[in-house]
Amino acid sequence: MPANRAIGVTPKSAPAAFGEGMEAYLGFLQLERGLSPHSVAAYARDLAQAADFLGRKRGCKGWATVASNDLSAWVQSMSAEELSPASLARKLSAIRGLYRYLMREQQCTADPTELLSSPRLVRPLPGALTEGEITRLLGAPHSGDAHGLRDKAMLELFYASGLRISELAALTIQQIDIEHGLVRVFGKGSKERVVPMGEKAAKAIAAYLEAGRPHFVRASRTRSHLFLSERGGPLSRVRLWMLVRHYARLAGIKRAVKPHLLRHSFATHLLSGGADLRAIQEMLGHANISTTEIYTAVEPSRILEHHRKFHPRGRKPRGESSAPKKTP
Repeated sequence: MPANRAIGVTPKSAPAAFGEGMEAYLGFLQLERGLSPHSVAAYARDLAQAADFLGRKRGCKGWATVASNDLSAWVQSMSAEELSPASLARKLSAIRGLYRYLMREQQCTADPTELLSSPRLVRPLPGALTEGEITRLLGAPHSGDAHGLRDKAMLELFYASGLRISELAALTIQQIDIEHGLVRVFGKGSKERVVPMGEKAAKAIAAYLEAGRPHFVRASRTRSHLFLSERGGPLSRVRLWMLVRHYARLAGIKRAVKPHLLRHSFATHLLSGGADLRAIQEMLGHANISTTEIYTAVEPSRILEHHRKFHPRGRKPRGESSAPKKTP
């Protein structure tokens, strides 16, 4: 089955002359790069939009006939639609990736994206719950029944390991090592990493597996997923999101608490405690350290303290008082 059909992109989404190059590239992303269906579908929509503009508005007959000024006109048209910088950057990333692939496959002789400039992105600082809020949140589920045992284990693991919500929903029993306090995670692009989960999360999961999960098992539907719904199937990402929000309200947390806030809290609290940034990168599953570095902006006081403590020009000479010297 062609790659674009597999992810629900119909031939009407783009002019026929652009279809072959799109199909090949999307298949490459799906089969060789291992991107998720959601990610490939997003690439497909962006490329179909570009192909539609280039074919209808600019008269291009395929990707190989597109020039730099054609792409500039496409970017200007999107700017007129007042797209956010992030959305525009994502679309430019899709078209650049396509042309890198077409050049490598010798389907194009020139790359018209070389002169395109990306919008400057202002990356917002991630929020984080306080340690007190985390304590209240993790204590919100009533552990006297199966639902409470499940939800307690879910929240403990979520915060202790910094998982993405999609990773949490996909976890199986085989990925959990209670004895050693580890969880094996398959993240973006099916990349595998091993993350500690700590003693409290391990105990909560053990209690859930013993006295909670059997309540949800349905012989006809249950497989090896760790967190199960009432029907015996895996808890969906939407349901996990709703549970996080529900327990945040029970805990008396006034601000909106989304699942990713637990991941941000995990990283921020590790950094506050002195964890190495590279170790946090590994645990979060970030491909690039620059993605993890955003958390350093959350803890400026800790960074200043490290500079004062370890840098030769930051340390005070022995015996020198921190009080300012009085002038005569």
